Amino acid sequence: MNRPRITGVILAGGLGRRMGSLDKGLLALRGRPMVAWVIERFGPQVDELLINANQHGERYAAFGQRVVPDQIPDFAGPLAGLHTALQAATHPLVATVPCDSPFLPADLVVRLLQALTVNGADLAVARTFDRPQPVFSLCRRQVLPSLTEFLAGGGRKADRWQAAQKMVAVAFDDQAEAFENINTRDDLGRWEAGGSPDVSP
Repeated sequence: MNRPRITGVILAGGLGRRMGSLDKGLLALRGRPMVAWVIERFGPQVDELLINANQHGERYAAFGQRVVPDQIPDFAGPLAGLHTALQAATHPLVATVPCDSPFLPADLVVRLLQALTVNGADLAVARTFDRPQPVFSLCRRQVLPSLTEFLAGGGRKADRWQAAQKMVAVAFDDQAEAFENINTRDDLGRWEAGGSPDVSP
């Protein structure tokens, strides 16, 4: 049986405060922009790929994907990126990943989809041991009204909104290192020096 088609979105709409307000997705990791690593690893898992970015739209567009900025002002966080993607997506399911996790699991989407389907859920979220990974998710487009209402009420915390949905947590304890993200210059320096999992797909 054919699986439902999926739109993927790379969340690159933040301010990068812990990185000195630099655009993390465009920072070089081992000679390539971080978002390029994410595209290479995430792109084959989905049928359509979007990049949610609020700065440097032309530079992101150069990677060959459609760029969609937040519709909610003031850098409202990853839920604002999901909100935009749910409206821009051409497929019934939307998967999200951040731009600063270049070694994300190559089987992320298939495992989220299996759990979503088996449990009849509207949202599947990755978890490593007892730690939720809320920006690694797969949801049905029908959650859009709920998300719109949450954001309109000033809500910004992804885990709070997700907890109110018909959600299933999906364990990735076997790949916990794959969810490492690069938030600071120190992180970037450590991964440049080879202190990370292999970033090759």
